[in-house]
Amino acid sequence: MMNLLKRYWAIIRRPSVHFSLGFLTLGGFIGGIIFWGAFNTAMEFTNTEKFCTGCHEMRDNVFVELKPTIHYTNRSGVRAICSDCHVPHNWTDKMARKMQASKEVWGKIFGSISTQEKFREERLRLAQNEWARFKANDSLECRNCHNYEYMDFTRQSVRAQNMHMTFLANKEKTCIDCHKGIAHRLPHIPPGQAPTDTPGQVVPKEGDEALAPAGGGPGGAKAGG
Repeated sequence: MMNLLKRYWAIIRRPSVHFSLGFLTLGGFIGGIIFWGAFNTAMEFTNTEKFCTGCHEMRDNVFVELKPTIHYTNRSGVRAICSDCHVPHNWTDKMARKMQASKEVWGKIFGSISTQEKFREERLRLAQNEWARFKANDSLECRNCHNYEYMDFTRQSVRAQNMHMTFLANKEKTCIDCHKGIAHRLPHIPPGQAPTDTPGQVVPKEGDEALAPAGGGPGGAKAGG
């Protein structure tokens, strides 16, 4: 293997016999543009709603839950798609998130949540993983659209005003602390395991946690992540 690598390296380092330095430089520049364009196009495609809901695990369960929420349909006509809430917008954090999400491909291949029963078993763990990620990055994806500095507190309820002006202002809490279940219904959390940093939220009782409505997918395979 090492001999093969050395041979390829020698070929790469060898001066060109047939092409000028200018031609090679221009060719490399054009090739770089083509590569970057293709790479960026592929990345943006993986951020589309069509891509995210391309598998039944997402389309028939968590996407169904998103549709009745204000993030999907509202009076202003602004829709938050999957990537708006699950992928940071700035390039560095976006790439880090994409690499992290590549592990989910294995879950798809091996059918980790391919049925309703499997999804029930995994839902709490999946939700807790995402809550922890939001907590760790200070709800970065929420801040793709929401900014404390731009909030008009006079148009918020008294409770929301108090929470935002106290906990967001002093950075004691972040968006996900109070807004779990904002786009997908909360899973059942066994007694004693509920997060202590989520004031005022009531989680479903066992058996009442959300799943896709009957007929949402073929063969009852209604799962999500």
